[in-house]
Amino acid sequence: MLIGVTDTAAPATDGPAGKKMLSEQVHAHLRNSIMRGEHAPGAALKPQELAKELGVSLAVVREALVRVVGEGLADRLPNRGFAVPEFSDRRWQDIAEARRTIEPVVLRMSVERGDLDWEARVRAAHHRLSRTPPYTPEEGEYYSETWSEAHRVFHRTLLEGCGNPVLLETFDRLWLASELTRRWSTHRNPDRDGAEEHWRLEEAALARDADAAAELLAHHLTQTAAGLTNR
Repeated sequence: MLIGVTDTAAPATDGPAGKKMLSEQVHAHLRNSIMRGEHAPGAALKPQELAKELGVSLAVVREALVRVVGEGLADRLPNRGFAVPEFSDRRWQDIAEARRTIEPVVLRMSVERGDLDWEARVRAAHHRLSRTPPYTPEEGEYYSETWSEAHRVFHRTLLEGCGNPVLLETFDRLWLASELTRRWSTHRNPDRDGAEEHWRLEEAALARDADAAAELLAHHLTQTAAGLTNR
């Protein structure tokens, strides 16, 4: 059993609050295990096996799997249950296209509207990202959780100067949907200098060069999606 509590006998799971906590734990475990590459691309996610492994009910596992599907980190296949997405799935290019269409426009707005507080947040977010190691031995060959969060915060902070919560919500959805792509593309473009790309983005944004910032971001997003084709 990998989850610290069960949904059968442990007092912590009595009542709606306890069941919700258990569901959150199972969802977090499945999400992180997919991100860490513990389930290969295209691998089946079998509810019965996962329930036995985690020591929870089938209903809890199915609820967690449905949430993971909603986040774009798994597929629900007709008559075949659940599975990790395939490398070749067209969705990754579609998501990349959506991000290349939307995010440079939002960044342009952010550069034009952002105030001094926004500038300070961008600088701080990039500083944290640049000082966070991308990999840790205990998390294997993929980007670490800590770096991934610092990466998300930097990109979101760049866009926050736009002042439009609807656009930022769109960013949040697309970011989560593309997170698995980013993890898989880690070692598929060894010549890429992501740190340099991030530095250039920060410099262009804080120099208030909207054209350069938008162009750099579009290129940055294209490189991530292209990493999946370098196999």
